Amino acid sequence: MTTRHPIASPEMEVTLDRTPPHPTLDVVIPVYNEESDLEGCVRRLHAHLATTPFSARITVADNASTDRTLAVARGLAETLPRVRVVHLEQKGRGRALNAVWRESDAEVVCYMDVDLSTDLNALMPLVAPLLSGHSDIAIGSRLSRSARVIRGTKREFISRGYNLLLRTAMHARFTDAQCGFKAIRTDVARRLLPHVEDTGWFFDTEMLVLAERVGLRIAEVPVDWIDDPDSKVDIVKTATEDLKGCWRVARALGNGDLPIAELRATMGRNRLDEPEVSGVPRGMIGHLVRFGIIGVASTIAFALLYLALHPLVGAQPANFLALLVTAVLNTWANRAFTFGVRGREGAVGHQIQGIAIFLVGWAISALALYVLHADFPHADKHVDLAVLIGANLLATVVRFVSLRWVFGRHLQKESTA
Repeated sequence: MTTRHPIASPEMEVTLDRTPPHPTLDVVIPVYNEESDLEGCVRRLHAHLATTPFSARITVADNASTDRTLAVARGLAETLPRVRVVHLEQKGRGRALNAVWRESDAEVVCYMDVDLSTDLNALMPLVAPLLSGHSDIAIGSRLSRSARVIRGTKREFISRGYNLLLRTAMHARFTDAQCGFKAIRTDVARRLLPHVEDTGWFFDTEMLVLAERVGLRIAEVPVDWIDDPDSKVDIVKTATEDLKGCWRVARALGNGDLPIAELRATMGRNRLDEPEVSGVPRGMIGHLVRFGIIGVASTIAFALLYLALHPLVGAQPANFLALLVTAVLNTWANRAFTFGVRGREGAVGHQIQGIAIFLVGWAISALALYVLHADFPHADKHVDLAVLIGANLLATVVRFVSLRWVFGRHLQKESTA
């Protein structure tokens, strides 16, 4: 039996669908060779959904199984009124979710892993902020303080390390990218997911990183979660693919290959980088933290360059050259990471403005060095360096205010484009 609901995706076929159209919730279970676990999972979920106050459907998304998974799924769809079956010829959990979510006629779509490691009592809290319009995406989190998790030390270490990497390298604010328990408003999925490339396990992370950059609101729900000891996930392979995915997404963001400004203007909520603090300009706290981290790295680089160049060219030329090199790198780093300006557009102009700001800082440090040598002509290079670092602290204040003005104008122009 074919579906009554039109499916536009050429890679997906709905093989059996007796469910009523336009449910409130469509729960997708992506499966590959899960003939032994599928029936118990679906029957348990089906019984739970019968207790919820909204209409719901279960979509079993079989992606290229080679065992009897598809036959088991069809048998369930023939006997349970809330179940339908979707088949894809190619493997990939991300591929299945992308196709089913974008083509669903439900108000909200979600997914959970076939092992049902997450307690189903978290389903209502997961879906509620999306149905109310409060949030755009909701995720289960095993790393929240109130979550209750039972799993091995190895998986715990890998999960926390991976999420730390995301927070450090991509400024991610969500706490758990990999929990197999997520939901999204279908209208948001149709506009966001065409820009998500991964077809495997990195799909979740890529979707969440893109959603944050666009300005969507992500709700997090602490979950009770029990590790499945028979999980078929290859941890090493998955970790390797995740790292490759992080590099690809970071490069795309840096090159401006993703239409972040366009998506932010049409669907973002203009979320702040941090909670508003009375008397503090919007975005200032996040900018200061990231600017400070880059400033420490720049100061160390400046000190090493100065000490290396001083014996070769003298104090003033060494100061100028060390400041120039670190200023170029500092402008690039602050542009990308402190103020979140991506892509090549305006990059040359920003570097020119950065050089102008550098000249002001250089003038401050050169004057301080001149005064030192006038009073203490025999001061060695280490005294010079101490004075220069002190002068550069004042120059740093000037640099922060100036860069915030430069990149703030760019971001304001981008958000109103």
